[in-house]
Amino acid sequence: MRLSKKELINKKHNRINLSPPSLLALGFLSFIIIGTLLLKLPFAHHGDLSWINALFTATSAVTITGLSVVNIGESFTTFGKVVVMLLIQCGGLGFMTFAILAALSLSSRVGLKQQVMAQEIIGQTSLSKATTTIKGVLIYSLFFEAIGTTILTIAWSNHYDIEHAFFYALFYSISAFNNGGFSLFPNSLMSFSDQYMVTLTISMLYMIGGVGFVVLMDIKRAKKWKKLSTNSKLVLSTIAGLNLFAFVTIWLIEASNPLTLAPMSVGDQALNAWFHATVPRSSGFNSLEVGNMSNASTLVTMVLMFIGGGSLSTAGGIKIGTFIIMILSVITFLKRSDEITVFGHSISHQATFKALAVIAINSLLILIGFFTLLVLEPNKKFLDLLFEAVSAACTVGLSRGVTEDLHTGSLIALMLLMFAGRLGPLTLAYLIATPNKSRVSHPNAEIQVG
Repeated sequence: MRLSKKELINKKHNRINLSPPSLLALGFLSFIIIGTLLLKLPFAHHGDLSWINALFTATSAVTITGLSVVNIGESFTTFGKVVVMLLIQCGGLGFMTFAILAALSLSSRVGLKQQVMAQEIIGQTSLSKATTTIKGVLIYSLFFEAIGTTILTIAWSNHYDIEHAFFYALFYSISAFNNGGFSLFPNSLMSFSDQYMVTLTISMLYMIGGVGFVVLMDIKRAKKWKKLSTNSKLVLSTIAGLNLFAFVTIWLIEASNPLTLAPMSVGDQALNAWFHATVPRSSGFNSLEVGNMSNASTLVTMVLMFIGGGSLSTAGGIKIGTFIIMILSVITFLKRSDEITVFGHSISHQATFKALAVIAINSLLILIGFFTLLVLEPNKKFLDLLFEAVSAACTVGLSRGVTEDLHTGSLIALMLLMFAGRLGPLTLAYLIATPNKSRVSHPNAEIQVG
C-alpha cells in the first residue's frame, strides 16, 4: 500500500528523533528501572527490601558510584548480587557501547547516525575511531577483569572454598575495573588492609579503568613515551603526579593518627596510604575507616574525587584533561601569554571553554546537592554532608558513614547527583539547553574580572 504525500509528512513528524545525550540518559534510566525491579524480586534479597533502597542500589550500581544504604553481601541473594554486578558492568561500559556493538554484530557497517551518537558520547572526532574505540572498550574490559579475577581467586582461595573465592574475585574485579566501589564485605576492604596481593590487585584494576580506554589503546599502539599522543602524555603524567602527591601527603598526615595508620607497620602504612591516595579517583573502596581520617586528609580526598580520572574511562569527576587545562590556563594568564601550550602543542580556545563549563557545572551540582542535604539533614555534620555530595556527584562512592542514616528525600537528592554525575556535566547541559550557534558577531564589552 502506497502512502500519500500528506501521510508521509505526518509519519516523518511523528518519528521520535532524540539527541545522543537524551538517548544516553534514557538508556541509563532504563537500566536503573530494570535493575530496581529485579532487585525487588523475592528471590533477589533476604528479608524486606524497600523500593527506595532497591532504587538507590540500582542507581548507584548503574552510575558506578558505590554508595549503599544496605549491606550488599548480607541483604542480597546470589541472584541479587549477580544483578548488581551486571548493573555495574553495564553502567561502566555504557549502554551506548552495548548498542553500537549490537549493531556491529548485525551489520558489517554501522549507520552514520549511530556512529555520530558514539562519536559525541566518547569524545572522538573521527567516526572510524569511534567504532574502533568502542570495540577496544569491550576487549580491554574483559581482558583486565579476567586477569583480576584470576589473581583474586588465587588470593582468596586461602580464605574461602574455590566457588566462593571465584565469585568474590569476579564481583570485585568488575566492581574495581569499572570503579564501582561495591563490596560484599560489611567493612569494604578493611579486613584485607594487610594483604598486599588483594589490595594492590584491586588498586591496579581501578587505576587502569580510570586511565581511559583511548589512553590504553594509544599505549598499545605507541609502546614508547615519545610516540604517545599529547593527550596520553598529559593524562599519564598528571595521574602520576597526583598519585605521588596524595600518597606522600596522606601518609604524612595519617601516620600519627591512632584511628588509621598509626597502629600499622611501616609497610602496611605505605600500602594503605597508597590505596587511599589512588582510590578517590573514583572508586568507593576503603581499607581505612574514612570517617576516622583527619580533616586535612578528608579535604585532599574530596579534591581528588572532584578531579576524577581520564576521559572515556570508568572514573567520574571533572576528568584529568579538564583539570590540567584549567591549571595551564591560569599559568598562561599569569605569564601574559596568548597561547596555552603543553608538550609542544597548543590547546584550542574551544577546549578551554569546555573545561571551564565542565568545572562550573560540576561545582554547581555539588553546591545544589550539598545545600539540599544541609536543609534535609540539619542534625548531620557539615563535613560529612559535603563529603557525601562530592562523592555522589563525582560518582566515587566513598562515605564517612552517613549514607544509611539519611532520610528518603536526601537519598533522592543523592540519586539525582549520581545520575547527573554519570551523564557528565556537559551532557546534562546539552539536555537542558541545546546549543544554538549564532552567525551574528557582537562588539567586545569591557567586563571587570578579579
